Amino acid sequence: MHNSEGVVSAMSQAVDAGQAAEELARQLLHPYLGFVLFFCSASYDLKALGDALQQCFGTVRVVGCTSAGEITPQGYGRNCVTAVGFNHAHFSIATELIDQVEHFSLIDAQHLVERLVGGCRSNTLAPIKGNTFALTLLDGLSSREEMVLAALSAALGDIPHFGGSAGDDNFLTHTHVYFNGAFHSGAAVVVLVNTWLDFEVFTTHHILPRAEKLVVTGADSPSRRVYELNAEPAAEEYARHIGVAVADLDHRTFAAHPLAVRIHDQYYVRAIQQVHADLSLSFYCAVENGIVLTVMKPGPILPNLESLFDGLHSRLGDLLLTLGCDCFLRRLELEDAGDLEQIGSFLQAKRVMGFNTYGEQFNGMHINQTFTGVAIARGRR
Repeated sequence: MHNSEGVVSAMSQAVDAGQAAEELARQLLHPYLGFVLFFCSASYDLKALGDALQQCFGTVRVVGCTSAGEITPQGYGRNCVTAVGFNHAHFSIATELIDQVEHFSLIDAQHLVERLVGGCRSNTLAPIKGNTFALTLLDGLSSREEMVLAALSAALGDIPHFGGSAGDDNFLTHTHVYFNGAFHSGAAVVVLVNTWLDFEVFTTHHILPRAEKLVVTGADSPSRRVYELNAEPAAEEYARHIGVAVADLDHRTFAAHPLAVRIHDQYYVRAIQQVHADLSLSFYCAVENGIVLTVMKPGPILPNLESLFDGLHSRLGDLLLTLGCDCFLRRLELEDAGDLEQIGSFLQAKRVMGFNTYGEQFNGMHINQTFTGVAIARGRR
């Protein structure tokens, strides 16, 4: 993409961290570069990559996170790093690190948002109200998303907010966010973006309800672990309802047979992370005793995405960039169906950049199995 448009996209498939950083810098650096956002495979030597990015980009602020797959200028990627550079004539961007998410409070959130707003205002690009959105990248294994998002949402007020939980290529061991030259765990990065360009924060999913209901009758909410569904061992009851053996429960089964909680007329997926030897289930989102989970089934992804982008185009005009947080369970579903290349080509045509996440965020809610993000228009000036 041309620099004058406001954003430049880049990617590197280099295995060596230093080479990957150099390739990104060659594609992104220009005199008006004000900010870089990247998403990378956890397979990199993260210490080496962090140092190399800081060296290659110098005083330009760079933030990012590890992923469970990348969305690149060429569609879906794997074991690579992808990035977007933002022109400071189009975007005023401020960033903050929450270095210990478990201790983050509403007071902390209010002070953090005040600093972010002050940082964006210093460039006098556009009024904050109506011209600003927030992006949050969270450690995807911290189990603190709901708490952090509730505080941030209250502090952000009317500012729309989206984000994603960092991944680690589906290993579920260590996820990281990147800030100020280093990768951090147990942390989050908050990015406030002020722009005179039109934009829209959105979320969508392709999951449809079935008739079956599962009531959480035994759960440890802080650890997001469910021991009983319908007063039966959780894994056995779930497996019985979806018609598989407990031994066959894995990521792909969870992606094909999600559970969701209904709020008003909307369903919000509560994705299962793993099954344990004691037949309990760990979830990516908050689960509590007494909630009713509906067994869901995936519908077709492409028509859902086509409808989303048709609507965005009709409201915003031609799109400059869409930053997308795409649940890794959706990607597993596409891989199983053999549709990854088709959907990747669609995202490429729509100028989507982003990553596969361990959870998505939309205006203070932590959700799963969605495609959530922000679409930014080319602008009519």
